Amino acid sequence: MPILRIQNLFGKAINVASDQTVLQAILESGLDWMHACGAKGRCTTCRLIVTSGNEYLTALSAAEQKFRNQDRLKDNERLLCQCMLPHGEVSGYIPEQTKFPHINYSE
Repeated sequence: MPILRIQNLFGKAINVASDQTVLQAILESGLDWMHACGAKGRCTTCRLIVTSGNEYLTALSAAEQKFRNQDRLKDNERLLCQCMLPHGEVSGYIPEQTKFPHINYSE
C-alpha cells in the first residue's frame, strides 16, 4: 500500500488507499491536519513540503496549478486535498505556517 511519511511528526507513516486523497487518508488515520477551506482546493493550508517521492503523486490539479501560477504554491509543495498517491512512498513535512499549536512536532 502507498505510504505518506511525515518527517516532522516523528516520521509517522500513513497508509493511503488508491481511491482517496492523501488528506482523506491523513484524517482517517486520526491525525489533525489543517484544511481551512474544507478540502475544496480553495486555500493552501493542507499543503505538504515534499522532500521525496513527488513523482508518485498524481498530476497537479487545476487548483494547484492556479496557486503555482500565483506563486502561492512552490514546486516542492502539494495540496493534499487535491492529490492522490496510487503507489510508492512520499516523504515531506508540514510547513511552520500550518502547524497546530496542540500537536507536538519533531524537527
